[in-house]
Amino acid sequence: MDVDQQNHAASNTTVIVENGEEIVKVNKMQVPNGISHGKHLNGPDQVVPSDSFTNSTPGGYVKLHLQARGVSAEPPISVPGLLNRTVARYPDATALATKKADGKWHKITYKVYQERVRTVAKAFIKLGLERHHSVCILGFNSEQWFVADLAAIHAGGYAAGIYTTNSADACYHCLLSSRANICAVQDKKQLDKILSIRSKLPHLKALIQWEGTVDTSVPGVYSWDQVMEMGAKESNAQLDSVLKTIAVNECCTLVYTSGTVGPPKAVMLSHDNLTWDAHSITERVADLQPTRDRIISFLPLSHVAAQVVDIYTTLSNAIPVFFAQPDALKGSLVETLKEVRPTRFLGVPRVWEKMYEKIMAVGASSGYIKKQIAMCAKDKGLKYHLARINGALSSGMYGLPIDLTIPEMIKYWLEGSSFGYKMAKSLVFSKVHDSLGLDQCTTFVTAAAPLSPDIKKFFLSLDVPIVDAFGMSEASGAHTLSIYPKFSLDSAGALLDGTETMFGGSVSPNGPGEIMMRGRHVFMGYLNDEAKTKEAIDDEGWLHSGDIGRVDSNGLLYITGRIKELLITAGGENVAPVLIEQAVQAELLHVGYAVLIGDRRKFLSVLLTLKAKVNSETSEATDDLDNETRKWVASLGSKATKISEIVNTKDAAVYKAIEEGITRANKHAISNAQKIQKFAILPKDFSVHSGELGPTLKIKRNVVYEKYKDIIEDFYKE
Repeated sequence: MDVDQQNHAASNTTVIVENGEEIVKVNKMQVPNGISHGKHLNGPDQVVPSDSFTNSTPGGYVKLHLQARGVSAEPPISVPGLLNRTVARYPDATALATKKADGKWHKITYKVYQERVRTVAKAFIKLGLERHHSVCILGFNSEQWFVADLAAIHAGGYAAGIYTTNSADACYHCLLSSRANICAVQDKKQLDKILSIRSKLPHLKALIQWEGTVDTSVPGVYSWDQVMEMGAKESNAQLDSVLKTIAVNECCTLVYTSGTVGPPKAVMLSHDNLTWDAHSITERVADLQPTRDRIISFLPLSHVAAQVVDIYTTLSNAIPVFFAQPDALKGSLVETLKEVRPTRFLGVPRVWEKMYEKIMAVGASSGYIKKQIAMCAKDKGLKYHLARINGALSSGMYGLPIDLTIPEMIKYWLEGSSFGYKMAKSLVFSKVHDSLGLDQCTTFVTAAAPLSPDIKKFFLSLDVPIVDAFGMSEASGAHTLSIYPKFSLDSAGALLDGTETMFGGSVSPNGPGEIMMRGRHVFMGYLNDEAKTKEAIDDEGWLHSGDIGRVDSNGLLYITGRIKELLITAGGENVAPVLIEQAVQAELLHVGYAVLIGDRRKFLSVLLTLKAKVNSETSEATDDLDNETRKWVASLGSKATKISEIVNTKDAAVYKAIEEGITRANKHAISNAQKIQKFAILPKDFSVHSGELGPTLKIKRNVVYEKYKDIIEDFYKE
């Protein structure tokens, strides 16, 4: 069948003609240069042929890592196709829930969710969204964030989240590199950022503010209600025409890297990347209950982990999403947890650390008898869970180990199924879970950065088994995910089914070496950056993570360092800083961050911050010690309440305590070259605002090195 395109010079549309009959009419700018959609009109779930696993060009396609069987053989489905499927199965199930000013939770169904997505998609097209250009989204998690994201994809564009903490310059980089036609913002504060750089953005056509009073007298600025009204007036024809041109193996979402090294790169994720990774997560969790499970959305949606869990895994399983308040990470999260009682919970390390600090503070104020009961309960809880974990790992299943002797079986039964544990669960654990709003939660996950094994062991003793997920933006979020009891306190999670793992530079297939990943979750490329794409993905489709690790016989991945962060001392010793930093923080719980120094140096030293209170307006760390750190300092005999007081006077009590903690950490060192010999307390805790942390709270080591280079040089003066 002959297909040709007739471009109308006097029109803004391209008409695709088949056998003399006009069949599809789309916005002229929505047909990317050099790519004819006239041959590919079976979208949105079509797969367009391609012979390459990578493509960094807007409008390009990639080859999928489909396999003949198993999880990776799942038929590809697009984001619009996934929404269609879920709405067909569960039209009246709750999709999204928002707590409004009246104090009540306002819910919408999946059917209404889809209607709003299509309405906003039609408005986006009306406002000039071009094919393979972006809609940038800047604001806290909300119904509007979800709808704008899916609407951009339905309209043939790219959804691109921007961190709310980004400066105007950082926003400019994202908007310009993604060729944003539209930017949706939460409030006037975020709108003002974009207005300040608007004149430098040649592709930007419209700004949409979804919360607060909107000054629509500013040209090109619209309220959310105006956008909904605009979309409602448009027919479905143009949107449906665009949907026919969409393919599963083309880009639909841009996720910006944290920019810890150089400017953030735009990671191109295809429909298949996101929908398949969500499917693989679902297969691992196995017992997700459509319409009955509940999650809370609070982690930044500009981060890939939050997107793949909050948007796509819930959409795959018709799970309702409850939105936390914007100040969730400043203290209101626990109140939302108590109201919603989620059944699955994903937190980053700082969330778990804050919960740990709260529990410790409550415990410290308890009477003697309560403390003794709690200690006994924690001992029972830890033994119970460690027995279950050891059993699962020994047998390769979630049951009794198959190779135990009779005495070991008796011991396993006594510890793993003890009456004492059941009593502890009734008297202590249930109350702790209830106070945290986690009493109905069955899956507890940590991701985005390493969580101290000691913190995990603490929660394990309280009947909260925190399991790990590991991944990266370039792997659509998840490459590993453990499910209790098959996990380890010091692993990064169990490899997901359908993914492949190899260790570069290792003679053993199990490592150690550079962690390399392959599968349907591996990204397409970095937008308009072929050179960086080729650095990240080799010709066989392996994604080079830059992390060093190994895998054990149970399929658990262990990360031992990062190539770019690996220190090589003057004596030629390779040192992975993260493990040593974690050892220091485990011994000194009131240290906020530890940064190891020693590359090409004669010995190791470390920069430390003390945990400080945070300015609620700017999220900047203040000079005031946080409450628990102040109590710790007082317990040492110091009267200091501020970091500056400790640093300026070289407070003897505090410095002695830190020196003793480092000495304890050094006992775990595998060689003398890996022991810390000097330390310094920095005058301020780290924050995103002051530049030492990226949006995902990862340390920007190059920034720290530059900011405190004088202190570092003092370590090594003869």
